[in-house]
Amino acid sequence: MKELLHSKIYGAENSGIPLVVLHGLFGMADNWGSFGRSFGEKRQIHLLDLRNHGRSFHSDGMSIEDMVDDLRTYISAIGVEKVLLLGHSLGGKVAMQFAFDHPTEVEKLIIADIAPKAYPPHHEDIFNALCAVDIENMDNRKDVQTKLESYLDDPGVIQFLLKNVYIQENRKLGWRFNLDVLKHKYAEFITVGIKPGVYTGPTLFLAGEKSRYILPEDKVSIREQFPNVSFETIPHAGHWVQAENPQAFDKFVAEFLDQ
Repeated sequence: MKELLHSKIYGAENSGIPLVVLHGLFGMADNWGSFGRSFGEKRQIHLLDLRNHGRSFHSDGMSIEDMVDDLRTYISAIGVEKVLLLGHSLGGKVAMQFAFDHPTEVEKLIIADIAPKAYPPHHEDIFNALCAVDIENMDNRKDVQTKLESYLDDPGVIQFLLKNVYIQENRKLGWRFNLDVLKHKYAEFITVGIKPGVYTGPTLFLAGEKSRYILPEDKVSIREQFPNVSFETIPHAGHWVQAENPQAFDKFVAEFLDQ
């Protein structure tokens, strides 16, 4: 029997088609708690931890296809025929590929600040910082923060990573994510594009105004693969669009879901 992704669920059952949310690299369901509570007032929201993230299972496999299979298993387990699907960054890649592979199971698709293309490696500084932290021999979260600050100069990124620090059963600190697998399998899920496909359902791409993840020239290929697409830009936001301008992000998502 396949292992099931960990989830946090907001809202009541039988409140229409559920919205499933997939986070990005180094993220987890907990990052989306305020979104889940807000949108859970109208529909059921499933915030998932991708494999090797959060409280979901650890595995040596970390391909986009692996994560699509995980999502398919989860949707089958909750017993629904269709979902509304929202994915940010890495989660957006998984969401796009799932929509290509299982189009009849996706009522609407929302992709946050990622395109269906291959990206060059761009997390080296973060991996170097994380690998420099001897997490199990750190006394507290502040010590971890100090070590990260010697490698990274973005306070927002540092605080984002620190949310993954937790106390293990042996009372030592640990990371929620599976650092070894994420580092060694990086090329399998970041520096690859989405396999060719077409999803004709309603699709919304959200881009951060200050982000370079979705470029103007990317819209040509996006329109070819998602012919029923609309685009919106989140003002004053970089890559973490849902955290940097949650008011605008929530507004665009709500309007799209209500259409």
